[in-house]
Amino acid sequence: MSLPKIAVTMGDPAGVGPEVCLHLLQNTEIAQLCTPVVFGDAAVLTQAAVQCRLAKPDKVVASLGEADAPSVFDIGAIGLRDFESGTANAATGRAGYTYVENAIDAALGGQVAAVTTAPLNKEALRAAGISFPGHTEIFAAKTHAQRSCMLQYSSEVRCVFVTTHVGYGEVPKLLTRERILNTLELGAQAMRRIRGSEPKIGVLGLNPHAGEHGLFGGEEETVILPAIETARAKGFDVEGPIPPDTAFIPAKRRATDLFVCMYHDQGHIPLKALCFDEAVNTTLGLPIVRTSVDHGTALDIAGLGQASPGSLFAAVKLALKFI
Repeated sequence: MSLPKIAVTMGDPAGVGPEVCLHLLQNTEIAQLCTPVVFGDAAVLTQAAVQCRLAKPDKVVASLGEADAPSVFDIGAIGLRDFESGTANAATGRAGYTYVENAIDAALGGQVAAVTTAPLNKEALRAAGISFPGHTEIFAAKTHAQRSCMLQYSSEVRCVFVTTHVGYGEVPKLLTRERILNTLELGAQAMRRIRGSEPKIGVLGLNPHAGEHGLFGGEEETVILPAIETARAKGFDVEGPIPPDTAFIPAKRRATDLFVCMYHDQGHIPLKALCFDEAVNTTLGLPIVRTSVDHGTALDIAGLGQASPGSLFAAVKLALKFI
């Protein structure tokens, strides 16, 4: 039987995406599990190989049908004169977005089994006139997902997010019972698929001390607790609202399979502090499988040969659990 084909987007050409993709193409363990196909630019990857003293890509293809081994699908979205490693710009933002668009189309068309993404640069996207703040929003819009959310997965802690790339001041007005419940349900479905059992779920409060019964904010009483009660009525094993400052202590992590977080940094900070190199970002609720590294473009070390590919390896392996 042929191995499943995984589209791996190269990320922003100026960041560490090309470097970690080069590591992936040479990884023998990954090659035994699937056929990774890097959607990117062969010239950029070759330049990164020279800069980082890594092996150049062995196989470059012009069509996905040719990708019968770890390969580069050469999109031709940017020239080497259009950017410098470590400096993202409008051209790199547009190129990174183009790789993602092509990978989504390939997944929707059944040409690949899943998509795994290397990091994009949000400022470069904006400079290119692309309004999406990140991958999660791109995938949700391009696949016409009715509901979606971000899952951050690692061995130490798993988090889903009711809101993601918005300012803190916008979070309270975005919290609704339906949105919290949708996030909880999508997270529970994912955990059942990954682990094969019913998850123990912890729902975090928004305010200090989870609001202290309305003393420090009313969101817990008006939207978070009603969503929890609805989830319990549907049969979910749910605890909360949990005070955010004690949610991730060791005993609580051991007892909880999945945390429902109200905003981006509420879960990203503990997760990255505990297991930065192995954490994986997944978009739930899509008609296709999408996983991602849990780090940014790291422009400060791009082209220096210092980037760790661990998160990319973990992202590909997690994608395989979903297909």
